[in-house]
Amino acid sequence: MFFYVRASKMDKKAALLIGGAGVAVLGLGLGYKYLRKPEKVVRVGVVSQLLIHPLKSGRAVSVALVECQKIGLKFGEMQDRRVHWLVVTEDGHMVTGRQEPRLVLVSLTCEGGQVCLNGPNMEELRFPVKQPDNPVIDCRSVFRSDIQGRDCGEEASQWLTRYLGAEKTFRLVHFEPQMRARRPVEKEPLFPQYEQVAYTDIAPVMLLSDASVKDLSSRLGKDVTVDRFRPNIVVGDCEAFDEDSWEEIQIGSVRLQRILSCGRCMFTTVDPETGIMNRKEPLETLKSYRLCKPSEKHIYKSSPLFGQLHTVKKTGILQVGDVVYKISR
Repeated sequence: MFFYVRASKMDKKAALLIGGAGVAVLGLGLGYKYLRKPEKVVRVGVVSQLLIHPLKSGRAVSVALVECQKIGLKFGEMQDRRVHWLVVTEDGHMVTGRQEPRLVLVSLTCEGGQVCLNGPNMEELRFPVKQPDNPVIDCRSVFRSDIQGRDCGEEASQWLTRYLGAEKTFRLVHFEPQMRARRPVEKEPLFPQYEQVAYTDIAPVMLLSDASVKDLSSRLGKDVTVDRFRPNIVVGDCEAFDEDSWEEIQIGSVRLQRILSCGRCMFTTVDPETGIMNRKEPLETLKSYRLCKPSEKHIYKSSPLFGQLHTVKKTGILQVGDVVYKISR
């Protein structure tokens, strides 16, 4: 009996302790729920364009609806340049519009499991998306990190080499889902540890407003289009550079988190309609009024800022006409 009574007292004490702990945890949970600042949702604009770039530095494809995945935008068999297609030299070095400006005139689309390549004064080339017997190439990027790509074959290589008219040989490679993605090395400290990209410069989604492009056009004294700046999401019905202050946004079921501004380089001086690089404008004008704060020079250096880079917090579908909401707490 003695031992039974002692055990019962201990059980009661344990029950009281456990019950007290449970109440404390519940109280903390309820406290967090009610003390946490509720989200404020403010309408800030409307999606006016959705653009994907299946080929890095290639012509943009305008679509009405896309799937927004963690690694970029997807439309049917096409995904953004952040995922799918890249031109390389024969020894595997990445080639972009910085080195070959006429790449901006090359269109890559997909239909029925076939890739379609088109360019000025070139016959359309079609070849299979999936070519599992072709070799996988280790591609060397300008970001001090390598990434893989499946070679797209001799016909694609000959087409690009003829089109670019250089003495060197070019090849087309395809990033496949099972291949290892890479960290955005250049701005690594600013990105979550899980963030990965493929052939993109830095982030999976770039956003820019119509009003910011119009503001730049007014300063240049001539019209420039959003195509020159290669955004994925173009927002209308807002003021110039409003997008700079949207730290977190909701579009339909998709939620995006701003990581940093998009620092601009010489590639912006390539005319998307002619493929000619002038090496001056609009970069010089942007530098006159869009440089970073002195405290951010370690991030952006002397690059002018135009557009915002985002990671994908919640995937989903995006459509032209969707309302853009700013989320704050």
